[in-house]
Amino acid sequence: MSASQLAAHLENASPLLLDVREPWEFDICHIDGSINLPMAQIPQNAARFQDVAEIVVICHHGIRSQHVIQFMQQQNSNVLVNLDGGVDAWAREVDADMPVY
Repeated sequence: MSASQLAAHLENASPLLLDVREPWEFDICHIDGSINLPMAQIPQNAARFQDVAEIVVICHHGIRSQHVIQFMQQQNSNVLVNLDGGVDAWAREVDADMPVY
């Protein structure tokens, strides 16, 4: 899902926004309402998300989040969405005031 598609989706839906970047990255910038759980911590926390209907997985450019989705698809049956281009795309397409790194 592109950043602009996610922005429109958030107007009518409330998916869990799961940011899998490191805490220092999350501190620089993040999408409001997202929770931070670094990629390395996903395996031991995957069960936390079994009852969540829809999860949008977010990282810097969309690569780490895609890896997390591949792992999570084996663990549960959530609707899993990758934010294509990550927070970098969000800053370029949706929130021009968001810091970039």
